[in-house]
Amino acid sequence: MNYFVTGATGFIGKRLVAKLLSRPDSVVYFLTRSLELPRLQELYEYWGCDDKRVVAIVGDLRQADLGVSKADIRKLKGKVKHFFHLAAVYDLKASAEEQQLANVDGTRNTVRLAEAIGAKHFHLVSSIAAAGLYEGLFREDMFDEAENLDNPYFRTKHDSEAIVRKECTVPWRVFRPAIVVGDSRSGEMDKIDGPYYFFKLIQKIRKSFPSWMPTVGIEGGRINVVPVDFVVAAMDHIAHLENEDGHCFHLTDPTPMRVGDLLNTFARAAHAPEMAMRINAALLGFIPRSVRKAMFALTPVRRIRNAVMKDLGLPDDILDFINYPTRFDCRETQRALKGTGIVVPPLDSYAWRLWDYWERHLDPDLFIDRTLRGKVEGKVVLVTGGSSGIGRATIRKLAEAGAIAITIARDPKTLDETRAEFEAAGLRLITRAVDIADPQQCADLVKQLTDEHGGVDILVNNAGRSIRRGIENSFDRFHDFERTMEVNYFGALRLTMGLLPGMIAKRKGQVINISSIGVLTNAPRFSAYVASKAAMDAWARCAASEFADRGIEFTTINMPLVRTPMIAPTKIYEQVPTLSPEDAADLVVEAIIHKPVRIATRLGIFGALLHSLTPKVAQIVMNTSFRMFADSSAASHQLEKAAPQTADQIAFSQMMRGIHF
Repeated sequence: MNYFVTGATGFIGKRLVAKLLSRPDSVVYFLTRSLELPRLQELYEYWGCDDKRVVAIVGDLRQADLGVSKADIRKLKGKVKHFFHLAAVYDLKASAEEQQLANVDGTRNTVRLAEAIGAKHFHLVSSIAAAGLYEGLFREDMFDEAENLDNPYFRTKHDSEAIVRKECTVPWRVFRPAIVVGDSRSGEMDKIDGPYYFFKLIQKIRKSFPSWMPTVGIEGGRINVVPVDFVVAAMDHIAHLENEDGHCFHLTDPTPMRVGDLLNTFARAAHAPEMAMRINAALLGFIPRSVRKAMFALTPVRRIRNAVMKDLGLPDDILDFINYPTRFDCRETQRALKGTGIVVPPLDSYAWRLWDYWERHLDPDLFIDRTLRGKVEGKVVLVTGGSSGIGRATIRKLAEAGAIAITIARDPKTLDETRAEFEAAGLRLITRAVDIADPQQCADLVKQLTDEHGGVDILVNNAGRSIRRGIENSFDRFHDFERTMEVNYFGALRLTMGLLPGMIAKRKGQVINISSIGVLTNAPRFSAYVASKAAMDAWARCAASEFADRGIEFTTINMPLVRTPMIAPTKIYEQVPTLSPEDAADLVVEAIIHKPVRIATRLGIFGALLHSLTPKVAQIVMNTSFRMFADSSAASHQLEKAAPQTADQIAFSQMMRGIHF
């Protein structure tokens, strides 16, 4: 039996060809553009055959008779029993003109070719989009009842089906698949479409919150999705049945999920938090369309919307389909498939495969240069406090990645030792002894960096001072607060403001501030340290708002407890979980690569939420930690011994990993 297939190189098409080839003595002719000829060998390998069973016919969807030569038309005449038309634009982002040429004009050209070669049956693969945004149940025998066809994709799919119904002289059958997702057995998919648009949002939520934490989400209409293996199997079976010409078949899920349930299914597959409370998007329906359109035309609203949609990879009109109003009856399809075992599998049974394949092969982040070298090679990077701890580990990674690595610290001796260590490893490090608490030294450094390097591309404000002392032991030590603020806030601020003009001139740059988890959890015993870090956090938030349109990024890292010389005097920290300087440096690398507004641990974010939602509970928790762990000997003027931890201390420090005590 001979077949002709358009769109055979597409996601559904190549699987349909494979299915047809499983029939004895089948030969498949397929349309291909001349520019696709070099990749045909890959397809032959996929189909497991050569060009004797799968024959390429060169043509173009936009030309009369699909641009097929007269010689090929003569060769095909009277030989093709089943003509499958799958070629179309399946992309909500495509222009209206592009969709008209491919979906409508292309279908008319295809019908003419099928008639010219004398095909016995014509099979149009349409879409449920042909129904438009019909309110209610759309049956398989309905067509003219379609409504709200303003969207170009909906309109062109409806119009292309009309051509087959009204103009095609070859006996025809129409298949309307729902939103087609990956293979239910392998998860394989070729592009981001339908529910895949929300995978990036789910991924971001997973990175920010623990899986057990309930979140707020959206609710809407029923979204009908089916796996590609079901679509292909159903199409192949129904196409070969007798006496089914002139019928339409909905290749849909008879029990589709609502938007909220669908997203929760994928959230479970991704081990992300589920949406325990869902807000129905229909509640916004009372706002007149003209009012909504005017609101989104406002510059601030438009910029926010565009930024969010871009960040999540969502097409502009995706939100229009949240309240999808149409349900699809598929009784004719179920009748035709009865007894075959061809059914739509429950989404729960294969959602994890779809997620796994997306995260391994389709996640947009996979196609962006996310290497540190790709971000910093040849760029000027300044890390303050680079002679030890986090700064030293960070500047080492940057130097290894090819950055023009510069660091400063107060002690010339340790700087010389650090530079010698780098040189021994074949790395170049530029060092300068600078006390950022000294305004003149800061000004001299900024001038030198500007004169010799044209400023810096990335500034990491890492140098800092920490004081672990309860307020009741600080009544006579006001200078603790002054000197902490002088380094952590004023020093970092002097340097940042000195280097910002150069970044503004280049319209690019990044400022990374090493803050503390204590700012999120309001850690007791660290009032001086937390206050100074919180001041810099607040300044960075204000600056980010001012420079959002200047190409300058600000990232705050609310760093958990790190085992550095800064915490060495506190003996109790020898017995609690901490990050290594290398682990902390990895967070700085993440900030440079991804440029997020904030990097924080889940525990830190949870602590901030707890303080916002139930401040009394948060205060009790932190007060418990305050009374459980004593001040250091330097703070309390008593000899501190590294005594074994109590059971309460061990349990608390494990639960609150990374928090300052």
